Amino acid sequence: MDIKVLGSDCCANCDAQIQIVKSALESTGKIATLEKIEDLVEVMSYGVISTPAIVIDGEVKSRGKILNEQEVIELFG
Repeated sequence: MDIKVLGSDCCANCDAQIQIVKSALESTGKIATLEKIEDLVEVMSYGVISTPAIVIDGEVKSRGKILNEQEVIELFG
């Protein structure tokens, strides 16, 4: 699984979201690559205007709000 959290480098909500995703991965034992994308052009290439956003395997799953750990786990499928 490939997970990207989209947001700017000065976005506290985006930083919080990546920590929640890390925690969700640890809780479930799922194996994934996780990266934060801060480049605005790359963020916009996903059609995302509101951050934070979560992209899993190339598909935007959430945008514009912070998901809690349980909500992130549900995105894993």
